[in-house]
Amino acid sequence: MATLSLRVLMSVALVLAFVSLNVEAQSAAPAPPPTSDGTSIDQGVAYILMLVALVLTYLIHPLDASSYAF
Repeated sequence: MATLSLRVLMSVALVLAFVSLNVEAQSAAPAPPPTSDGTSIDQGVAYILMLVALVLTYLIHPLDASSYAF
């Protein structure tokens, strides 16, 4: 009788183990999508380059327009 209840207990434990593995595999969420596709980085680099060009233009232009010879 003891071996029968041990077999039943082991069988139930085995079934529960397989069921719990199956539930965990199905409930796993897929990986989240990437947060940046690169366009925001490209746009940031473009803004920085435009700002540098604007600053250089305003720094160089007064030297061209002045009547003083350096």
